[in-house]
Amino acid sequence: MPDLPQLAVFFAAALMLAITPGPGILYVAARTLAGGRAEGIASSFGTGLGGMVHVLAGSVGVSAVVLASAQLFTVLKLVGAAYLVWLGIRAFQAARRDSSATPAGGTASPPAGPRRAFGDGVVVEALNPKTAAFFLAFIPQFVEPAAGSVAVQFLALGFASVTLNTLADIVVAFTASGIREGAAASPMLIRRLREISGGAMIALGVGLAVAKRPG
Repeated sequence: MPDLPQLAVFFAAALMLAITPGPGILYVAARTLAGGRAEGIASSFGTGLGGMVHVLAGSVGVSAVVLASAQLFTVLKLVGAAYLVWLGIRAFQAARRDSSATPAGGTASPPAGPRRAFGDGVVVEALNPKTAAFFLAFIPQFVEPAAGSVAVQFLALGFASVTLNTLADIVVAFTASGIREGAAASPMLIRRLREISGGAMIALGVGLAVAKRPG
């Protein structure tokens, strides 16, 4: 493993990256605004597990192969983008459907639930090649070949990075749920928040679709 000064630099850099707003944080915030705190926390753990998929793949070189192939990178990012857009459309439609049904005496459709949110989080993150690119660019800077197995070091550092990201996402989930609960007295505001969350997921999907393969 790297020595203590290198580890200190790694954790400082990983922490700063974890708390910097990015697609993962925005996705968790969107799911929380759409479905509440439980879905937000479940999404955080889901994206964390999806991130570990990339860490495991990177440790055995699979991610490098995907990133080296323009075709594989394009397929992976388009599938991930389509899934995000689909989730966003579903959230947007559910908000519209509930707002039109409830005044007439109908009941709002139930949230997707933590289990579904967890699964969606895994899929969204695992299908994001930009996450693979991040780990392959960031972690090797702190791997010390002379200190032991490169794969084991990659796994350990990757797990630490994913843990920090997940903790930051959980904080975001609690914050977003507070905003959602504060708006609970206004059904129209809740509808707007859910529509915004759906739009955010669609925007994230479009952003992933146009992402270029790292050079």
